[in-house]
Amino acid sequence: MDQTRPAAPVPDLPTTAPSDWLDPSRHRWALRHVEEFLPSHRVAADPSAARDLAQAPAPLADLTIPGSSRGEVTLAQLLATTETDAWLVLHDGVLVDEQYHAQMAPSTSHLLMSVTKTVVGMVAGILADQGLLAPEDAVTRHVPELATSGYAGATVRDVLDMRSGVLFGEDYADPTSHIRAMEAAIGWRRGVDGAHRGLHEYLGHLTIQRPHGGPFEYRSAETDVLGWVCERAAGAPMASLISELVWRPMGAERDAALLCDSFGASVHDGGLAATARDVARFGQLLLDAGALEGHQVVPREWIAQIWSVDPDVRRAFAASAAEASFPGGWYRNQSWVTPGPHGDLLLCLGIYGQLIRVDPATRTVMVKLSSWDAAQDPGRMFDTLRACDAVAGALSGRAGPRGPRFGVAQGRSVVTGRDGSADDFAGGTAGPGAL
Repeated sequence: MDQTRPAAPVPDLPTTAPSDWLDPSRHRWALRHVEEFLPSHRVAADPSAARDLAQAPAPLADLTIPGSSRGEVTLAQLLATTETDAWLVLHDGVLVDEQYHAQMAPSTSHLLMSVTKTVVGMVAGILADQGLLAPEDAVTRHVPELATSGYAGATVRDVLDMRSGVLFGEDYADPTSHIRAMEAAIGWRRGVDGAHRGLHEYLGHLTIQRPHGGPFEYRSAETDVLGWVCERAAGAPMASLISELVWRPMGAERDAALLCDSFGASVHDGGLAATARDVARFGQLLLDAGALEGHQVVPREWIAQIWSVDPDVRRAFAASAAEASFPGGWYRNQSWVTPGPHGDLLLCLGIYGQLIRVDPATRTVMVKLSSWDAAQDPGRMFDTLRACDAVAGALSGRAGPRGPRFGVAQGRSVVTGRDGSADDFAGGTAGPGAL
């Protein structure tokens, strides 16, 4: 019996005001058009060297999704009720499912939110391989402007794995939280008198609350510091680094855009906008251990490090709020790893429903770009992950679990550990830098 609960349609109203683009009545349009009304840097592609995506459509629309909170639903129904803008599935590098909604098309860019973090993490790995930085380096070796901030004494490894001791609240329901203040400093929300001017100035005023190298705590400021370190180490802006080190070498077909503040400082934690196909190409690069046609784009060791069950990294995650939702998981090099039905999965997650799911056991990559009416919605997120499990199982011929496989707190935010009620996650309560 179909127990689908239809979702209220998300409005699709245009906006040109940087301070209101996250309003639930406008953000669906805004996520597809950010570079038209916000400052950004071009991430250049080389269309002549784009990676070909062979196509072999698979009949997945009527696939039943076991364990959905919406009852017995098909993949088509679940995608329709989770505000899907784009959905792509690769199996062994072949495009087997591709759907666009809400005026999206293969040529349309969409803001990736915190999926951006994993891209920046790969840039850091390439620079480390080139000897331009080392995970053991002090952050202040590259960015001395942070010497009087809470990041004094933190290492690049601390920010890579979000284990610095810096005080930064990513509470989406709190209008006075650090994430809200950082948005105002960037220029994405209305600030208050005396607010920090620009992202870099804001980061320089963060303070310390505990020793560095402690438990994992998801904080977008960590990625902004990491990106700043990368830029200084390489002597180049992040948009150029992504273009030259990742985007062109992986065979991106179209230019991307990287949002910045009014002073030109790149928003490394959630500012990348790209097409769904190029996002899928990035996911395939991760699946293929950083290589494309025999060329190592991202160091193989850097990718292997993400997958490795490091005891210290695992303990740090087990002590975090995220453990309740992703038991047995960890966070490494700006990437989430969680046990899946057939083996460990690499996840890139962003607010409003952005996702890359990389599954080595089934050789699948899935991309979902969305416009949820709430910045965080654990119900939608875990239903989406269950749908991905079902698709991976169907394509690989492997049966998946029919019962819940996520943690006892699967209805909570993986960032704050709070219950995912409407009051906690009202539309527009989180900024693009958050998960």
